[in-house]
Amino acid sequence: MKASEIDEKFNDNQEDILEYFDTSKIRMINEEPKRVNIDFPSWMVKSLDKEAKHVGVSRQAVIKMWLAERLQGLNSKVATI
Repeated sequence: MKASEIDEKFNDNQEDILEYFDTSKIRMINEEPKRVNIDFPSWMVKSLDKEAKHVGVSRQAVIKMWLAERLQGLNSKVATI
């Protein structure tokens, strides 16, 4: 199928055009995981583990959630300045 035909189907909203694409390897830009090693004091690890158990997720998930919240907050502050 030609690109112009896919464009026409998309623009006319005739059908779902995703069937014409291989979506198995789609990735968001800048979303590739990158490994980082961080050393924490044992009291922090214990606190992280306690919170992870309370929320029902892994220690890594707690760290990611908290960092994401903090970074989003920083980004919104910068955008308003």
